[in-house]
Amino acid sequence: MFDLSFLLEDGYLHLFWNGVLTTLQLFSVSGILALLIGIVLVIMRSSGINVLKMIVVGFVEYHRNVPILVQILIWYFGVPQALPEAIKIWVNAGNTEFIFAAIALAMNSAAFISEDIRSGLRAIPHTQEEAACSIGLDFLQRYRYVILPQAIRVAIPSLINQTLILFKNSSLAMAIGVHELLFQTKQIDNATFRTFDVFLVATVLYLIGSISLMLIADRFSQQNTQKG
Repeated sequence: MFDLSFLLEDGYLHLFWNGVLTTLQLFSVSGILALLIGIVLVIMRSSGINVLKMIVVGFVEYHRNVPILVQILIWYFGVPQALPEAIKIWVNAGNTEFIFAAIALAMNSAAFISEDIRSGLRAIPHTQEEAACSIGLDFLQRYRYVILPQAIRVAIPSLINQTLILFKNSSLAMAIGVHELLFQTKQIDNATFRTFDVFLVATVLYLIGSISLMLIADRFSQQNTQKG
């Protein structure tokens, strides 16, 4: 028989709430960064400059083939060692765990987002780019005003899937001590030894988050379909 009354004791409900807020913050920051970086990667790869194309290919292959937990650990334990001392002190003075977790999640998600948008680009007729050229738009203007908006609209179903994956991957930030939902769940479990009840609450909260994201994304997708 489940008994969740312990949540009202010793501030456990407050810990869960803090975990949810941190998870949402981590998801929002890394999601926005991932979309921006993903768009930059697509533009770099489409620029026709071989060096930029090779950099993007290497970036994508690294993030597709190395476990994301390893990527997070490299950012947290490895990257600071390569920074100049002054920058290292500045970084360590802030919320280091959150910052590096957000960067690692954003980089990983950006690699997949860039591939999704690139797939969307293939669905755009070449005549669209020719028409943009004919009215005098340069390369960046063509992608900003003509090509990318259409490619992103085509790639929306894949981008929604990546959004859900990013939300679930945010739980891996626990490995470096980010106080997100799974971290707080483990803390409560250690204090109460009510493992099943505690993780049941966390499961329900993750389900609510994922289903809410799917409903929002579905609504957004329908609106864009109607506009198209």
